[in-house]
Amino acid sequence: MKKIIYVVAIVLVALAIGLSLEPNSKKSVIFHVTLADPKLYVNEIFSDSFTIQKGTYQFSFVPNGDSPETLSISLKGTTFSFAEDFQLNGTLHDTGISTYYTWDYFGKKEIQVLEDQPLQIVINPNGNLHGSVSVDLIKI
Repeated sequence: MKKIIYVVAIVLVALAIGLSLEPNSKKSVIFHVTLADPKLYVNEIFSDSFTIQKGTYQFSFVPNGDSPETLSISLKGTTFSFAEDFQLNGTLHDTGISTYYTWDYFGKKEIQVLEDQPLQIVINPNGNLHGSVSVDLIKI
């Protein structure tokens, strides 16, 4: 049953990201990960490396009610360092005939990189390895 939930979550995340990006937009995703499987973590931490170019970037998330309450993200490069503890926030919507929540992470989402360099990203879900979330870093 959990595998079905993870597959559905991944499909919904991919669809949401696809629909949210404008086809002719200058924005481009330079890093993406969907954390929906505890096997992606080593010692309860996700880590990866990628190369980034000089520019302005923004974090984008696709969370849900089961996502980690606090998502700690750090980026480290030769001349760049960033760390933020993003906090999950649910917003209740009442349509009169139903109620539902939408979810987002609060925290500093925009970063400025002053020169091209390799970066290491470290994502710590602070113990919640089963709550799925997608993390993108988008050039704006």
